[in-house]
Amino acid sequence: MSVQLTEADRQALRARYRAERDKRLRGDGNGQYLEPSGRYANLHDDTYTPVVPRESLNTDVHVLVIGAGFGGLVIGARLKQAGISDVRLIDKAGDVGGVWYWNRYPGAMCDTAAMVYLPLMEETGTVPSAKYVPAPEIHAHARRIAETFDLYRGALFSTGVKSIEWDDSLSRYIVHTDRGDVLRAKYLCAGTGPLHRAKLPGIPGIHSFEGHAFHTSRWDYSYTGGDPKGALMENLRDKRVGIIGTGATAVQCIPHLSRAAGELYVFQRTPSSIDIRNNHPIDPQWFATLEPGWQRKWMMNFTVLQTLGFAEEDLVKDGWTDISIRIRDRMVELVKAGGTVGPETLQKAYEDSDDEKMSEIRARVDAIIGDERTAAALKPWYRQLCKRPCFHDEYLQSFNNPNTHLVDTDGKGVERIDERGVWVAGKHYPIDCLVIASGFEVGTTYARRSGFDVVGRGGLALSEYWRDGMRSLHGIHVRGFPNLFIIGFTQGANQIANVPQNYVENGLAIADVIARAERIGAHRVEPTQSAQDEWITFITSNQRGLRGNPDCTPGYYNNEGQPISQSDMFNGSGHPGGPVAFFEFLDAWRNTGEFAGLEFST
Repeated sequence: MSVQLTEADRQALRARYRAERDKRLRGDGNGQYLEPSGRYANLHDDTYTPVVPRESLNTDVHVLVIGAGFGGLVIGARLKQAGISDVRLIDKAGDVGGVWYWNRYPGAMCDTAAMVYLPLMEETGTVPSAKYVPAPEIHAHARRIAETFDLYRGALFSTGVKSIEWDDSLSRYIVHTDRGDVLRAKYLCAGTGPLHRAKLPGIPGIHSFEGHAFHTSRWDYSYTGGDPKGALMENLRDKRVGIIGTGATAVQCIPHLSRAAGELYVFQRTPSSIDIRNNHPIDPQWFATLEPGWQRKWMMNFTVLQTLGFAEEDLVKDGWTDISIRIRDRMVELVKAGGTVGPETLQKAYEDSDDEKMSEIRARVDAIIGDERTAAALKPWYRQLCKRPCFHDEYLQSFNNPNTHLVDTDGKGVERIDERGVWVAGKHYPIDCLVIASGFEVGTTYARRSGFDVVGRGGLALSEYWRDGMRSLHGIHVRGFPNLFIIGFTQGANQIANVPQNYVENGLAIADVIARAERIGAHRVEPTQSAQDEWITFITSNQRGLRGNPDCTPGYYNNEGQPISQSDMFNGSGHPGGPVAFFEFLDAWRNTGEFAGLEFST
């Protein structure tokens, strides 16, 4: 669906993007979201697995891994591969899986290709059913990792961490849990993940609604009928359902609600960018021909292309690589035409390519939606990478169903909620059931998202140490917090298009560091102050990404449109060379066996 644009067209787009951004700017930023309480207090609880009573533990643990999502599972697996046998997982959920334990809403699936998204596929003998796989299959894969690497042994589920404090005399972290446990951990791996704490929109009256209401991360199938595998939600056939939110979660569950509900009202503040998904089954016979080492090759191929690099072929062939290849090739064209290799040429290549891509996405809306007014409201007026891009082949089509009504708020959001329904621009929409698709917290403090703080040497809390922004070496090690390993992507690769690859690569380094400490009898591992300072200077010397792009509509990618502070700059930084450069750097760093910048105290 090629679109040709004149320079006047491009200038008009920039003006429209800024106008649409401006009407959505809010002074409260992340403060617009509420701590779940009252009828929504169960967002802190596990409504899927009953808590089984057990005796409290008072014991030593060699490696305690907090969080049993893909981050914790990959670290656990890498440690087992490195010969570290005493590894204990702890998670407030009733099983492994992280966000894929919590996300059981209808239609939930990964929006990154399974071949690169599901970690440790080779090690577990996993064959994905399709290019994009549903949530139950992803959760099953998480369980398969735990079973393959014996990570269920000693795991503490339905157990929340209350406090963590370093005991200098023991060289151990003392961990207290909400089940009365006292765990003394030599090594602590924090893998709480970026998406696990549900957030609630601060809409006036949200607690006053007297109908049925739930958050998508705690889907209530006892009310709706159906199941996580996509069975029809028959109990909604005579119900008026309203859903607040049109991000990645809503895009996936709205087609199912549209098929099931008597009437469906979709309350939209900002439309998502909806590109073609084009899902298809994976041929097991073709899969069997892949050579050993195929998954790391695919992951690196995806990341190279997704970050404007060159590769002989595009193995994944999805929306992420499509826009990146367009930008890269446009950059080459501009340089051949006499342009210089530099930021200005790259910016022009990016803007020109994005203008065309987003024009195609908006043209796709017109091609699918029958009602002109609805089509106009569903068009995204911002750059594709300002918000999480969405890929779906049923979402837009749902608005052609006579029972499905788009209530566009023109960027203002829902006005208020009362006992019987939702108010938008002075009009009342009576509903029986309210579905809240506001997602998970991003950008709040580490202690708030994790639910606990870590107190290091000298009584210093991690939240206090990071008050003005995260400080680390490689995004993994923190000065003043011996034997602590952060499992994430910030201040490292910062690869957000495929988060599990961060775990796969970082996990190798973490396992090697712990294995080395064990070999030499070290009691503590910690970065030097100079190494940490040098790393922070290095990664903040050249900011990548779109956080400061004036065309970006507010969202969690750009701190809800708020000014970028020093703290935000630190928290959003990664290797200036991009994910590929960081992964190559980290690989070389660990393979020397010297682990430059770390102190091993024996």
